[in-house]
Amino acid sequence: MTEIWHNPRCSKSRQTLAILEERGEDITVRRYLEDAPDAAMLRSVLAALDVPPIAIMRTGEKQFKDLGLGKDSPDDALIAAMVAHPILIERPIVIKDGKARIGRPPESVIDIL
Repeated sequence: MTEIWHNPRCSKSRQTLAILEERGEDITVRRYLEDAPDAAMLRSVLAALDVPPIAIMRTGEKQFKDLGLGKDSPDDALIAAMVAHPILIERPIVIKDGKARIGRPPESVIDIL
């Protein structure tokens, strides 16, 4: 099973989903803005990506600044912010067999399929 954290309004997310469909993947589409991951799921995905929380945050979003967050904010604060405000999560993220990739560019997910 391949899961994509998807925002249908995002062109990169739509392109990544198309790659998964073209490859015949068995896909679970998680509209993460409506079905936000909890802190444990975020930590699991961060471990699969092998990156710190700041690496999957949309730091240009107004809420990032409104919340007083910065690149040096503690990991727990960043994770809590993403749980409370999923718009801050970079998209799309594809997860398969304990591995994950951010679909930027969309082709970057191919190596875990």
